[in-house]
Amino acid sequence: MTQTPQASPQSAPLRQKIRLGDLLVEKQVITPEQLDKALSEQKKTGTRLGRMLISLGFINEQGLLDFLAEQLKIPYVDLRHFQLRPASVKLLPETLARRFRAIVLEERPDGLLVGLADPTDIFIQDEISRLLKRPVSPAIVRESDVLNAFDTLYRRTDEISSIAEELGEELAESDFDLAQLARGADVTDAPVVRLLQSLFEDAVQVKASDIHIEPDEQVLRLRQRIDGVLQEQIMKEKRIAPALVSRLKLMGGLNISEKRMPQDGRFNIRVKDRAIDVRLSTMPTIYGESVVMRLLDQSQGVVSLDHTGMPAELVSRFKRVIHKPHGMVLVTGPTGSGKTTTLYAALTELNRAERKIITIEDPVEYRMPRINQVQVNFKIGLTFAGVLRTALRQDPDVILIGEMRDQETAEIGLRAAMTGHLVLSTLHTNDAVSTANRLIDMGAAGYLVATSLQAVLAQRLIRKVCDNCAHPHTPDANEQAWLSSNPQLRFKGQGFVKGQGCMQCNNTGYKGRVGIFEFLEIDTELADALRRSDTSEFHRLANTRPGFKTLGQSALDLAADGISTLEEVIRVAGESVMLEPQRQTE
Repeated sequence: MTQTPQASPQSAPLRQKIRLGDLLVEKQVITPEQLDKALSEQKKTGTRLGRMLISLGFINEQGLLDFLAEQLKIPYVDLRHFQLRPASVKLLPETLARRFRAIVLEERPDGLLVGLADPTDIFIQDEISRLLKRPVSPAIVRESDVLNAFDTLYRRTDEISSIAEELGEELAESDFDLAQLARGADVTDAPVVRLLQSLFEDAVQVKASDIHIEPDEQVLRLRQRIDGVLQEQIMKEKRIAPALVSRLKLMGGLNISEKRMPQDGRFNIRVKDRAIDVRLSTMPTIYGESVVMRLLDQSQGVVSLDHTGMPAELVSRFKRVIHKPHGMVLVTGPTGSGKTTTLYAALTELNRAERKIITIEDPVEYRMPRINQVQVNFKIGLTFAGVLRTALRQDPDVILIGEMRDQETAEIGLRAAMTGHLVLSTLHTNDAVSTANRLIDMGAAGYLVATSLQAVLAQRLIRKVCDNCAHPHTPDANEQAWLSSNPQLRFKGQGFVKGQGCMQCNNTGYKGRVGIFEFLEIDTELADALRRSDTSEFHRLANTRPGFKTLGQSALDLAADGISTLEEVIRVAGESVMLEPQRQTE
């Protein structure tokens, strides 16, 4: 529902500078001593006074906003529930909007209503009025909400389409060789270069994990994977695809003349002062080469286990397992489920001067100090198994194997875990319970798995419901039928929500993702079943372990708590849940 704040006649641009600190002291909101301390800290950091007062705990943010709105006689606008118009917002260029922390809320007959994170700054108001040649009436908005709105509204989709059209016309009207055009790295204003720059900037802004460039019969499809789901932009200028692919191949060090075979490469770029590692994969299709780029934000660094999204109780159990002197710990799940993030967090926990850690990866995603990281190269025979044999002669305490891909690697890893090393690795399985069975299916001896395997962590990422547009939801007939068909799942029967779709979530109803986890520790009974290669008994026992929670139950708990939706639970965890046997009645 659109808010329409009514600004009073006094809400014209303020003609004298408001001293926020003095005003707060005068109204006895803070003490003079608190103001002095905040001013002293402000000189050290350069932080705005209001933000400093909040960080020091002298006033909360909402209290400050309400105070300013009352004292300055201007409206407070909650952007989370305000229907912004992109055309109005874009009256103020993005660079200025971000610098001023200002957003155009409404166009009115007598001027513009502009939301400001700092409405006490009369110079910003005067400058906006001068630039847009219209009177400005200020409103106060939360700074974090303004920044979120910028990322959503100042998208590069229009810019991408415009540059693509320009490039399409240029290619149609000239006889330039496409490869030669792509080589013109010094011609930084070439449309193909600007198109790629806009494409990467837009992807980083919306936190896309992948970019897909797919030529079709008549169009070119640009797709971005945001929160695990692809969002598509269709472009009519299909002829620009070869130029884009050629430029990307050059950036990734690939052979631009080879169009018949798939190729893989990587390169690094800087986007908005963030270091992005790009994994490039090309594949020939009937309409041209398809390109997929995986984006990895190196500037964010490696997270700790406490910040992976695991429940605190699970973090404690997982830490206890990885601090054991030997054994194998596996993290499983599909591509893009956060396995690497969890493993790197585990390495961060273990990375101490007294431990020798070696990783064998394909590819190395994060560079970590004190850790010996090896990139496999199958073209020259540098395989997981080959490097693992050498690593065992390097006196390691901890070994990370990027993935258990074959019987040889699995057996060497299991024997290493049995002979005094802690081995961490990944496996592509549906859940934790089926992982041990998968090792046996790969050819590993049951006694090896029983002796070496300490624990398995299965994980997925599911989308979080958008906080801004979430509303209570009653399960429909299909959802009720799904719940009824899985009686082993327990839920409160209330608390379900669903997003209606809004500006902040790009009308998807979802914003951000959260992990769901299934953790299985191998105890004596489970080890005995593995030693006998009795997979049925292992499966039955695993589902009756005290404290064991399946992926489906973990997802359903999040939905019942209003963090995700029942629709998302069924989409992500539904198939694996349907395959789980019913747990015995407790």
